[in-house]
Amino acid sequence: MTTKTYTLEELQKTNPVFGQQSFDNHEQIVFCHDKESGLKAIIGIHDTTLGPALGGTRMWNYQSEWEALNDVLRLSRGMTYKSAISGLDLGGGKAVIIGDSKKDKTPEMIKAFAKYVDSLSGRYITAEDVGSTTEDMDLIHTITKHVTGISKELGGSGNPSPVTAYGVFMGLKAAANYKYGSDNLEGKKVFVQGIGNVGETLVKHLTENGAIVTITDINKEKLEEVAKKYNAKIYTGNDLYAEEMDIYAPCALGATINDDTVNKIKAGVIAGAANNQLAVENVHGKILKDRGIVYAPDFLINAGGIINVFGEIVNYGQDEALKRTENIYNTALEVLHHAKEKNITPQHAAMQKAEERINKKKKENK
Repeated sequence: MTTKTYTLEELQKTNPVFGQQSFDNHEQIVFCHDKESGLKAIIGIHDTTLGPALGGTRMWNYQSEWEALNDVLRLSRGMTYKSAISGLDLGGGKAVIIGDSKKDKTPEMIKAFAKYVDSLSGRYITAEDVGSTTEDMDLIHTITKHVTGISKELGGSGNPSPVTAYGVFMGLKAAANYKYGSDNLEGKKVFVQGIGNVGETLVKHLTENGAIVTITDINKEKLEEVAKKYNAKIYTGNDLYAEEMDIYAPCALGATINDDTVNKIKAGVIAGAANNQLAVENVHGKILKDRGIVYAPDFLINAGGIINVFGEIVNYGQDEALKRTENIYNTALEVLHHAKEKNITPQHAAMQKAEERINKKKKENK
């Protein structure tokens, strides 16, 4: 029997995983399938230089397996940068389960997924994300110890969404300070796109601080509920991106800043909870910079959730988690000023800061 060794370039030509546009020298991609429960999932481990790869499990009704792969590759990479820039001893990972969480998810499916997580022996630690819940994490915890975001009753930190929202709020205020000379949000027009657990809590912080908040979401019932609860306006127009606003806060899925929207956006600041908001980082980030729009890097300002669940690993409490999350304000300002000084985009500046920490650790490990 003969074997052949392939170069990465050869693999990229013949293999759709290594040739995937979002593949960024990921350490490990795990395809998970369980026929009995119907589980189809992908776990992406991007980098474990700083520690085990921690990242949530997203369940989404992807149009194709290729789309799911692209998502897990981008999200796991983002987690590497998120942990690094937040000073956490964690690497970047993410998991996606293909399916409708409201229709397809079963306890058997979650348990089957948990067995795959456990098989990685701690290289990947999972947590809550879109389409998964604290209850799911509790169920995973019955199979493996490599899970965070479990309920407080079981000794965990519970739902990380409120801390994520607080971090986004801190980052948004920092960006407003940089753009407008003050972080006072009184009278500022803020559009929040997506009012799930994080988006709703962000609306709460914004309205409590005097912002004029307009909300949009595909869930009309939730829209009515949040609008009434916080006296927010519901967007009824046809093109959100062309509206006059001070701050645009994307809090749903990513890539809303793309070829179709990037030149229409009229906001002075973009700061939201969604991951991978820039469809193409170097292209759309530069266009925003050239247009004078301040972009608060998503992986920096939405790090509150991982800061919170990291506390379960190193045993710091809620007060410490909130203190570390509040510091997102200072880090965001530092990144924005560094970007201006070097004439680069905020996204590039934030990635540089994260990579410096990773590369330093790599040299120490040699």
